[in-house]
Amino acid sequence: MLSESINRRTFLAGSGVGLGHAALMGLLNAEGGGGGRPSFLLPKARAKRVIFLCMAGGPSHLETFDYKPKLDEMNGKPMPDSFTKGQPIAQLQGKQLKVQGHLTKFKRHGQGGQYISDFLPWHAKMADDLCILRSLRTEQINHDPAHTFMNTGTAINGRPSMGAWVNYGLGSETKDLPGFVVMTSVGGRNPQPIASRQWGAGFLPSRHQGVEFNSSGDPVHYVRRPANTSAKTQQHVVEAVNLLDRHGNRHLQDPEVATRIAAYEMAFRMQTSVPDLMDISKEPKHVLEMYGAKPGDGTYASNCLLARRLAERGVRFIHLYHRGWDHHGGLVQYMNKCCGLTDKPTWALIQDLKQRDMLKDTLVVWGGEFGRTPMFQGKGGAGRDHHIKGFSMWMAGGGVKGGIGHGATDELGYNAEQDIVHVRDLHATMLHLLGIDHEHFTVKHQGLDSRLTGVEKAHVVREVLA
Repeated sequence: MLSESINRRTFLAGSGVGLGHAALMGLLNAEGGGGGRPSFLLPKARAKRVIFLCMAGGPSHLETFDYKPKLDEMNGKPMPDSFTKGQPIAQLQGKQLKVQGHLTKFKRHGQGGQYISDFLPWHAKMADDLCILRSLRTEQINHDPAHTFMNTGTAINGRPSMGAWVNYGLGSETKDLPGFVVMTSVGGRNPQPIASRQWGAGFLPSRHQGVEFNSSGDPVHYVRRPANTSAKTQQHVVEAVNLLDRHGNRHLQDPEVATRIAAYEMAFRMQTSVPDLMDISKEPKHVLEMYGAKPGDGTYASNCLLARRLAERGVRFIHLYHRGWDHHGGLVQYMNKCCGLTDKPTWALIQDLKQRDMLKDTLVVWGGEFGRTPMFQGKGGAGRDHHIKGFSMWMAGGGVKGGIGHGATDELGYNAEQDIVHVRDLHATMLHLLGIDHEHFTVKHQGLDSRLTGVEKAHVVREVLA
């Protein structure tokens, strides 16, 4: 267990960087370990950072990566009760259920012959970089609790997000930027709101929560220097306030005071680092064109380019949300829109990381909070309802095999039935690639050893490891 000791608090209070790998190894004692190495650290990390591309709303696995010929054969026929009886269904509960065939064509791509739909022509170009997980399962069927489960491993509000866990365990590699950054973009059908608690720190010190960056307007709220205030004057104020806080905290040993001190110092440094980071106009023209990014436009394309810039500067966890994938109706129309906004920029991000020799130690994850049903739902054209029993995501880089598929759903794409990957397994695998043993990465909370992967058994999906 990672101890919340006074020594640790003292270190946090005096550190502007956070817990880096070397700092952890040198300054924290693991329980029962005499060498000073935390027990949760594995001998080797394959990835240094994570870029998590969340397609918020739940993209249809049946129009992206999960090809089922039987689905087309049964198009328009009643959905067999053997699949759906007693199963959780969102908006189709109590209605006549009919099979909806694929609404696009699939082709094989890459040396591994990966099935990828025609909605994703740029994904097809990078098929050999992708490890497509076709057997995901989650436990929450509505958007907000499903995001909460995907981000924290539980539907209980107020628990630490995966980015906060990673930031807490490994820290940032930069002193001028937060270790966990979040950006959002919008485009598609019915963009669901994303609450800031989705990147919260929960019971961890709040310094480890995600910081939302805006790709248009002020990059970060409330960081801009007050009018008519020089940098030197502001520095004196920050130093004076922090000196008083440190003095008052000598006896309290309150980690949130240490967090506030670090926040003041970080915010002061960010006044210089963030504007330079966010100014993508400095990128070469061919890079902007590759992503389809324009300075200040707030799009997913610009956010992907900013994600690469953040990764270059040492940010540990970068979470991009694109809101617009809730396709209960008009699925073809909105899949074209969502894929048009995200397909090429995602490809560009992978290519850019490869060209800079960064993909090998950057874990990129793509997916939504759940999938969509094999059954028809019609509101302004064919659509699909929420679905939790089987859906697809992919991983690339960071020690993952490329050009392979893992797991499978049944013949209609309803139930994950082969090499099932639960969300907790995804978390365990992500932590493993970062050099963290998920079973030993715990924090005492309310008398329990709490962890991202929860109390139920989670396993590392070793078959996908390079």
